[in-house]
Amino acid sequence: MEKRTLLAVALSVVVITVFYMVQGLFVLPPQTLPPEPTTVVSAPVSPGQTQAPAGDTAPVTNVDGPVVPDGVESLVEQRVNIETNLLLVTLSSAGGDVVSYKLKEHTDKGDFVEMVLSGNTEAHAFTVAFGNASAQPLTSVFQVRRLSDYSVEFYRDFALEGDRGRFRLSKRYDFKPNEYMFELTINLGITPDSTVMPLLDFNGAAYTLAFGPQIGPSFDQLDQRNEYRNYFTFASGKQKQEKVSDIPTTINTMPKWAAIAGKYFTFIAIPYPNQYDIAFSSRAEPGLKSASRFYMIRPAQTGRVEDTYRFYLGPKEQEALAVYNNGNNSFSLRDMDMIKVANTSGILSPLETGLKWLLVVFYRLIPNYGVAIILLTLLVKVLFFPLTKKSSESTLRMQALAPRIKEIQEKYKDNQQKMNAEMAEFYKKEGYNPLAGCLPMLLQIPIFFAMYNLFNNHFDLRGGMFIPGWIPDLSLPESVFNFAPVTIPILGWSDIRLLPIIYVASQLLYGKVTQTPDQQGNSQTKLMLYAMPIIFFFMLYNVPSGLLVYWIFSNLLTLVQQLAINKYLAPKRAAIRAEGEKKAEPKIAPKKKKKR
Repeated sequence: MEKRTLLAVALSVVVITVFYMVQGLFVLPPQTLPPEPTTVVSAPVSPGQTQAPAGDTAPVTNVDGPVVPDGVESLVEQRVNIETNLLLVTLSSAGGDVVSYKLKEHTDKGDFVEMVLSGNTEAHAFTVAFGNASAQPLTSVFQVRRLSDYSVEFYRDFALEGDRGRFRLSKRYDFKPNEYMFELTINLGITPDSTVMPLLDFNGAAYTLAFGPQIGPSFDQLDQRNEYRNYFTFASGKQKQEKVSDIPTTINTMPKWAAIAGKYFTFIAIPYPNQYDIAFSSRAEPGLKSASRFYMIRPAQTGRVEDTYRFYLGPKEQEALAVYNNGNNSFSLRDMDMIKVANTSGILSPLETGLKWLLVVFYRLIPNYGVAIILLTLLVKVLFFPLTKKSSESTLRMQALAPRIKEIQEKYKDNQQKMNAEMAEFYKKEGYNPLAGCLPMLLQIPIFFAMYNLFNNHFDLRGGMFIPGWIPDLSLPESVFNFAPVTIPILGWSDIRLLPIIYVASQLLYGKVTQTPDQQGNSQTKLMLYAMPIIFFFMLYNVPSGLLVYWIFSNLLTLVQQLAINKYLAPKRAAIRAEGEKKAEPKIAPKKKKKR
């Protein structure tokens, strides 16, 4: 039993350790627009072109220049607001970028979730730069053409320095009433007064479309538990997690899609199907603790360019992403496998999906996710009760066989091979499998992993209330008192939490009740009994409250189960104890008869 207890503790430590290691309505009135402006852009000399005389060509900077023809007034920035059933989007004519992208069905600190986070300066997402990922994005003010309630186009004319041609850049956004996905079309064509499209070659690229600096919602830090950022590409039917640094890392695998995934929300880009490169970077900026940037790099080319991209910017829900597999979406997309972004359990994903389905069923019966967690925990305990009972019976059988086992061990202590042979023969004769007690425990480990991951990441738990005033959000740690900005030295805690304390109490009580008589005097067992809950207290102090609700009630239900099993096995324990005492009685030798 002691070995099984140590094995259980070791497995628990492995479970926790692996988990922690492995752990974006108002439109300004239409106005009479001035003549289309022209901005001069520097470009390197491409093969086959004649370089302009020295002094006529400015240094290659790949940025939007401020020069416009004389007599053309500067455009004034406009803000364009688009509202759908799900989104509130604000776009700026400065660059034709998205400056705000809010999700109407999800809240964050009293407001809608903002999916385009800003630093010290206003965020601009879906920028265009002439050049590769290192080029600076355009900041010139574009002209605006409102096409419908859900569509808007920004456009502006540019000229290559050295009189090497003119072209028009336009960015068209098309949103849908019931979609978190939208289309962005980039068009590079000739201006009305031009006849030939120039060669667009800015350091090997025509343009770079970039998202950044960070997806929402807001966060204190990326601690890989309460919030994180993962970077994925999906190609040839496989999802791959990419390594990202401050420098844009170019990926040439031509993926079907690429994603930046947080704990509950995600950005997914579906590239134009022609040749392109993509890149990620985590390059931060002032006022933003961490950044997550994405780049789509279009190779240089001559002739008109028209690329349509699709972007998903919304919740990392399996239900919301699954519609892009079955075609039940406004874009008629099928078999995109974007749902893989929301799968977090690997090979245990089917098990987690089944548990999630049961959790939702219980929630529909009683619309409180805290109660649903308790009911799901109860169901799992009931289903595994036969295995738990069998494990306890196996332990009792081991206690009955212990004297004989000890005899064999003593008799052959100097011959390990002989001892093993005798033990195997003894187990075979008695019909006992020494692994019978551990097997039920091992079978429950996948359930533990799946439930741990479910309660730590399930989207519907975000904002799910259990007990008003105490546990208002099961996806966050609960708090009974906050003393920020003061923090506890070393630990960095600024909250007093009650659930971790209840967890320790339940773990100690469980260990006390399940302790067998032969373990009560064992100092090593006592260390495990009292030390491990304390260690877990520190490890689990800041985990989501839904996870601790599960663990506490799992301990309490297991305790009730064990008490019932102990009562059921009490007569057998008494018989074994009596038999042991009888064998331990000293044998009195018969008196010798006196010889006459």
